[in-house]
Amino acid sequence: MSATPTDSLVSTLGTLDVPCEQTTPEAFEEALSPHLRGRSVGVELDGIDASLTRTDVEVDPTPAALKAATTGVTPASFAIGDYGSVVVPESPAGSDLVSLFVDRHVAIVNERDVVPDMEAAFDRFGEAFRERTQSGIIATGPSATADMGELVRGAHGPSEVHVLVVEAADE
Repeated sequence: MSATPTDSLVSTLGTLDVPCEQTTPEAFEEALSPHLRGRSVGVELDGIDASLTRTDVEVDPTPAALKAATTGVTPASFAIGDYGSVVVPESPAGSDLVSLFVDRHVAIVNERDVVPDMEAAFDRFGEAFRERTQSGIIATGPSATADMGELVRGAHGPSEVHVLVVEAADE
């Protein structure tokens, strides 16, 4: 039996010390809860088979709320299995800002939106971004730099990343 794109994503994220867990839409709130730390902000999970409406996440945060937040929760347009990357779309609600200006980023992706490799990702980019002239962030693990010697996490973005993969809703 060959590995699925989700299996590849979980495995690759494990090598990057990024927790990745699978959940059902029904168990989403319970699965998200342990990943929230301090003040949590987020944007609606458009296109995801889950919602933030019954969580402790402040949706549509003000700039002051974003500055005070420790955790940011955003949808990912898709994930790239063999790279362990999530694609966070630029959006009017500020998905890109919520994913970058917090110490802990929790990315939520539908299982059906996990592609196996970069070739498949470029196919998705063509569909998702060229037509709407949007941009997105390809995030692979926490922000890190070694510009000044020792590796420092969180220098230009979150120091922690968590990924929740939401299984397909029962049809």
